[in-house]
Amino acid sequence: MDNGSYISIGGWPFLLGATTAVRTCGFPPLEDREKSMAFFSGLDFFGGGILTKEETLRLAELEKKAVNDMFVILSDIWLDNEETLGNLETILNGYENVEVVPSLFVFMGNFCSQPFNLSFKSISSLRVQFGKLGQMIASHQRLKEHSRFLFIPGPDDVGPSTALPRCPLPKYLTEELQKYVPNAIFCSNPCRIKFYTQDIVLFRQDMLYRMRRSCLIPPSTEETSDPFEHLVATIIHQSHLCPLPLTVQPIIWNYDHGLHLYPTPHTIVLGDKSEQKSFRYTGVTCFNPGSFSNDGTFVAYRPCNQEVELSAL
Repeated sequence: MDNGSYISIGGWPFLLGATTAVRTCGFPPLEDREKSMAFFSGLDFFGGGILTKEETLRLAELEKKAVNDMFVILSDIWLDNEETLGNLETILNGYENVEVVPSLFVFMGNFCSQPFNLSFKSISSLRVQFGKLGQMIASHQRLKEHSRFLFIPGPDDVGPSTALPRCPLPKYLTEELQKYVPNAIFCSNPCRIKFYTQDIVLFRQDMLYRMRRSCLIPPSTEETSDPFEHLVATIIHQSHLCPLPLTVQPIIWNYDHGLHLYPTPHTIVLGDKSEQKSFRYTGVTCFNPGSFSNDGTFVAYRPCNQEVELSAL
């Protein structure tokens, strides 16, 4: 660079001299959630308008009392696999007989053991399998009456495209299940849950594999050598669930805000086919429930105190 070169950082041009060399490259500084919220005077980012101080305090008190609320989160529920269905029956039987049933079950895709094939036979077969899952859930009367069931599509599930965010599973596939489980909810990927004052983000994508494959320079192992911890630090500092080039992961630009992590949420669930992990970073609880169909792992999560129980059959 004989005469120096300009680069743009945040829209401002900077001149690099002939002898300038980049010695290190780091993340943007992280803005604490409390500082972010202080700028917006009670604005509810979940879409509830402006929360008064009294309403915020009331929700905080209700949250403290919700000690019995528990979310059971499973990823990779292969409905075309008999062993998976048998293990799922075991899970439902176990929670049917506890004193207080979970308030929410989260079922994350993929819902097929192979990438979905857009043929009439495949679609009709998956529709029947969702119906069987509905019958299985409905046979557990306490769970059917007192628990909710949330379904999030995986990267290889049926949909109009692979671009993010992914829309919910098509109604044609799920209407048989909803006949048996009226309180089933079919959400986009990613989706968000509002638990009193807490913001919980759920995302099903094999991000660890994709980030490592797209990595040009290996991350520093000075603080940690755990790849999952590197992934968590990356997405939190970048304030985005999928900081990959568009050539690697297309994004529907009008809905890119659905992938933003600003203000920083309280909890991030990263459904991934990799090893089950949990990591708390800068006050954010992050965990991967693991692949239920591959190794029988799942997570029981208590949002009241952000307690993560890594579980397995």
